[in-house]
Amino acid sequence: MKKILVIGSGPIIIGQAAEFDYAGTQACKSLREEGYEVVLINSNPATIMTDEDTADRVYIEPLTVEFCERVIARERPDGLLPTLGGQTGLNLASQLAAAGILEKYDVKLLGTPLEAIAKAEDRELFRSLMREIREPVPESWIVESESDLEAILEVVPFPCIVRPAYTLGGTGGGVANNRDELWEIGRKGLKLSMRSQLMVERSLLGWKEVEYEVMRDSKGNCITVCNMENLDPMGVHTGDSIVVAPSQTLSDVEYHMLRTASLKIISSLGIQGGCNVQLSVSPDSFDYYVIEVNPRVSRSSALASKATGYPIARVAAKIAIGKTLDEIENMVTKTTKACFEPALDYCVVKIPRWPFDKFGGGDRHLSTQMKATGEVMAIDRSFESALMKALRGLEVKSKDLRHIGMSAMTDEELRDAVTRPTDERIWALAEALRRDWSVPAIREMSKVDVWFLDKIAALVKMEKELKGGAVDRAMIERALTLGFNPGLILELAGQEAIDHLDELSSRFGYKMVDTCAAEFTSATPYYYGVYDEASDVAGVGV
Repeated sequence: MKKILVIGSGPIIIGQAAEFDYAGTQACKSLREEGYEVVLINSNPATIMTDEDTADRVYIEPLTVEFCERVIARERPDGLLPTLGGQTGLNLASQLAAAGILEKYDVKLLGTPLEAIAKAEDRELFRSLMREIREPVPESWIVESESDLEAILEVVPFPCIVRPAYTLGGTGGGVANNRDELWEIGRKGLKLSMRSQLMVERSLLGWKEVEYEVMRDSKGNCITVCNMENLDPMGVHTGDSIVVAPSQTLSDVEYHMLRTASLKIISSLGIQGGCNVQLSVSPDSFDYYVIEVNPRVSRSSALASKATGYPIARVAAKIAIGKTLDEIENMVTKTTKACFEPALDYCVVKIPRWPFDKFGGGDRHLSTQMKATGEVMAIDRSFESALMKALRGLEVKSKDLRHIGMSAMTDEELRDAVTRPTDERIWALAEALRRDWSVPAIREMSKVDVWFLDKIAALVKMEKELKGGAVDRAMIERALTLGFNPGLILELAGQEAIDHLDELSSRFGYKMVDTCAAEFTSATPYYYGVYDEASDVAGVGV
């Protein structure tokens, strides 16, 4: 095999944005490192992936079976890599195989086999496999026509979740609270699904949502790159959720129970490369359910890559050409292999970015269909400081946990803002705590875990202390540790804080992201800014 065709992600749209450009670019570079000639087809010229230096040949053409066959006929690639272009690449590869084009031109599908893709994407096959390997899935009904949908209207318990097959970002899905909503959402989902198939499943609203980013090679070696926990409970698409890595509220037993399940699932599917496993965990017991699996590099893969320093797309591309995890070099350390699971000695917070400031008339309520168009990621030593850093990076009017709109709400309006998830719920939670609503009461309304509410409460308490007037060095030091930046401290505490800030400024420094928590020497780590007495970069402060 000498020449490989890579399918790009196509247009940057809601649910399939620049993270797939990032993955595809990594894949092209990774394959060229191994000496392969790389041909890329992508319909979007406004990407790094379609830069003429990324691949040997770049075709900016519609991502359809017709145009892809033309490129295959002209270039005669030996292999096709579809799992790094999001759902677009995956669907197009399935269509090419079904049309007999791969067989006609003797093109080998690289990475995860089509059979595994079908088992993960087809709702009926996936449900059957999970039951076969004894992994729990929610009670569900498979719908492939309007008559099927009509037949279950009187049977399904409400609310229920609608999940179309072969779509991305929850497209065509949603939460149905009654027969009319199920009929409307279901009909739309059938039209948008490539296979006209959807699953209607029992609601798990209010349960925790956890993801595991997993890698597997052709020899069966498996690792978990990263696990992530949504601050928002089930019912909000993970792309619209505030996400924390690693998980913060799982016990050790729960963490390893879900890790074992994820590795078992990826092995049973026969995945070769990266895979994203989504699970739901009861907040009151050790019960869990498998929600779905993405048999490809996903949106969460880009987050996990940046959060850990482990280049998932690069490693997945090398696995696709037959390399095993113990043969692939860790590009950060240069001394270890890709089979070592990354270690995180810090906390990562991702907050989505929505376009509602540009589309004022849009419905801000969040559900299982993704609405975010981007996200910010922050790294720090604690959840509180990472959250404060991420809020500053959103480029919205509210640079911290204060929000003018929330502070002007009546208690009844605020109760609705806490209960019904929107893009502004994090500020609603803070305002509720600011009004001394109890954590158990807010927990009951929002279903957000008590651990997260306690951490937000600590930030609100610090905010009140700074505004209280009696400022001392210890208070300023605690505020800096919690992620309050000097500008915010001055705004809250006034000029009295200046001398203390000047005195403590020497403690700003940098900490290292090296995939191994300093267990091995790293050749190319990267750093995040932090307030800490010890900096990993000698003699360098902010």
